[in-house]
Amino acid sequence: MATVRDLKPRDFKLLRGLDEQRIGLEARAASDDHSAVKLWLRLLACSTQIEQEIRSRLRQRFATTLPRFDYLAQLERHPEGLRMNALSRYLMVTGGNVTGLTDQLVGEGLVERLPDPEDRRSLIVRLTAAGRERFLEMATEHEAWLVELFDGFDRDTKATLYAALGQLRLHLAGKQAEARENPGARPR
Repeated sequence: MATVRDLKPRDFKLLRGLDEQRIGLEARAASDDHSAVKLWLRLLACSTQIEQEIRSRLRQRFATTLPRFDYLAQLERHPEGLRMNALSRYLMVTGGNVTGLTDQLVGEGLVERLPDPEDRRSLIVRLTAAGRERFLEMATEHEAWLVELFDGFDRDTKATLYAALGQLRLHLAGKQAEARENPGARPR
């Protein structure tokens, strides 16, 4: 069976270890599809596969969900707390979703609501000491899981992939900025 080190950038053949159950989104690609379509499907398939594994492990190990983990992670990054609307922007979800999660996490003693000293109409949410402790326990294992999932790649391969994906992000940001500046222009 091919190893990660044996793969070449132009190689779009599927690994023999992927059966019909695990091929997922990448199965949508046909051999005559444009390489951009194949690349997009492969990126999406990899992201989905990793996310599904993380979701499963969070559920099994901590009886929690990825959205709850992400919510706690945002608050860990902002120890002073966040307004609910800012938290919803960071999480890219609606205010209603944030309110529902906040209610649950307050009920579990992991998060607290505080009045916003700058705006009496707003609330700040932040981790409690118990919430911080619980999150750090989950984050430590989460990081170990990611290390494990990528342990078949050597340092150079990871660095190359990371750099290439960074270039992709910059390229896409440029395309989006260009589209905003020229809203009537046809995409190339």
